[in-house]
Amino acid sequence: MPDPSPAALMGERRRLINLAYRLLGSLSEAEDVVQETYVRWYAMSRERQEAVESVGGWLTTVATRICLNLLGSARARREQYVGHWIPEPLPEPTERLDEPSGAATGDPADRVTLDESVNMAFLVVLEAMTPAERVAFVLHDVFRYPFAEVAGIVGRSPAACRQLASSARRRLRDARPSSGRVPADRAAGIVKDFKQAWEAKDIGALIGLLDPAVTAVGDGGGRVTALPYPVEGGEQVARFLVGIATRVPDLTLVERTVNGRPGLLAQHAGATVAVYAFDVADGRVTHIWGVLNPEKLRQWTT
Repeated sequence: MPDPSPAALMGERRRLINLAYRLLGSLSEAEDVVQETYVRWYAMSRERQEAVESVGGWLTTVATRICLNLLGSARARREQYVGHWIPEPLPEPTERLDEPSGAATGDPADRVTLDESVNMAFLVVLEAMTPAERVAFVLHDVFRYPFAEVAGIVGRSPAACRQLASSARRRLRDARPSSGRVPADRAAGIVKDFKQAWEAKDIGALIGLLDPAVTAVGDGGGRVTALPYPVEGGEQVARFLVGIATRVPDLTLVERTVNGRPGLLAQHAGATVAVYAFDVADGRVTHIWGVLNPEKLRQWTT
């Protein structure tokens, strides 16, 4: 095999970042994984590098195995996490606040492709899977690796990987039935109406936009105040939101794309203090995820 050039090696970076983010739900951790993957490549002797048949395959295998190890330890870490752990929200590249509107942002290789496999509802379901289920499902169903290759990466038989992916699909179907889901443009209209009702402190309008069984959760990470338990029910969530608007009268809400779906950005005194992601079904908001942990807002702040 010809010696891979640095450009060819780094050309795999974006795909690896996309893979690791979906596996871990954290862009910062995904970046660390990819950096460690390249460190291991360059730590090998020239002879060992030349023995690698597919550089992309080698990098994918190493990055996935690092993620698999991290997922095992992440469960223990998140049991000690203060409050609810919500995946790190990502903006559209053109909506990052540290760049002029419409400008190219940062290193293109670092951008995560925002498709249906990174919306917040999808990532939250991935969090409920076992590490093996998550890896087998993401590799096969999202990145289209055949089960024979998935087996070689995770160290299980193709049949076992097929069962893991099937189990993951059942979890996804049970948690997010396809019936009732609305397209992004319609969801954007509902989120817009939600924003206006929240700003107006209109409890009745909010209740009309919320599913009766809506659930709202917040992630402050112990760094900022956030409820340690979910708020459930349309009226309860509406009153909770109006309470926030009353306590923080100069809170500004801005419509943004959050992980590829319509969401809201909350600013106070010119600083980004929260990002809200939504799941919408049958014309109503069914889930609200509020990320307030400053460590998870670095993509949204200057």
